[in-house]
Amino acid sequence: MLKVEEVSVRFGGVQAVAGMSLEAPPGRVTGLIGPNGAGKTTLFNVITGLQKPNTGRVLLGDRDLTKASTAKRARAGVGRTFQRLEVFGSLTVYDNVLLAAELAHVKNPSAAAHQLLERVGLGGFAAQQAGVLPTGMARLLELARALAGNPSVLLLDEPGSGLTEAECKALGDLLLSLTADGTAVLLVEHDMELVMRVCQHVYVLDFGQLLAEGSPAEVSANPAVQIAYLGAEEVSA
Repeated sequence: MLKVEEVSVRFGGVQAVAGMSLEAPPGRVTGLIGPNGAGKTTLFNVITGLQKPNTGRVLLGDRDLTKASTAKRARAGVGRTFQRLEVFGSLTVYDNVLLAAELAHVKNPSAAAHQLLERVGLGGFAAQQAGVLPTGMARLLELARALAGNPSVLLLDEPGSGLTEAECKALGDLLLSLTADGTAVLLVEHDMELVMRVCQHVYVLDFGQLLAEGSPAEVSANPAVQIAYLGAEEVSA
């Protein structure tokens, strides 16, 4: 169980996150949605150790990770992908995942890398240089690399961005298969069709504050969420 308790982050006079709490239990895709600038990526950075919170705690099970380094959090089982792509462009697709598997001390990292590439749909592109991949495929590569660390909690920052409709459907199926294996997935995503299909619980951030939470159907029907995130057109519809 990943728990975020009363986390606040301030950048000068800007309150990026204000007293945010959430839970991402194993075996569930938990959504984190909101308009651009709502504080979603900042909260991800707090969870993964890239941003120090002004207040609050990050817990993984009974372990307090609030002051732990990013490396220690990764070893504890926290994996993530980034909104801005972070692949090693000069390496092949295969070597990107192999490196992650080796750093995670995976048994037989070569076989693990090939299996993960097949799982995300990139098995036929193992020899391709990562830097020339289209955005959608590069996001799938990031996902495979994150999975190489065998995380118990996986944070995904807009993994559906740049994917085709078919790729997005395959991504949703993959996320559901991960939760069937017991992984906790925390998903930041603007593709509401994907959110509605795979998330069991959704938190909505607006200006750094929790606006609403509940099932996808509950939050999408919330008038405040419709105004803040889905837009006036959705309200009138």
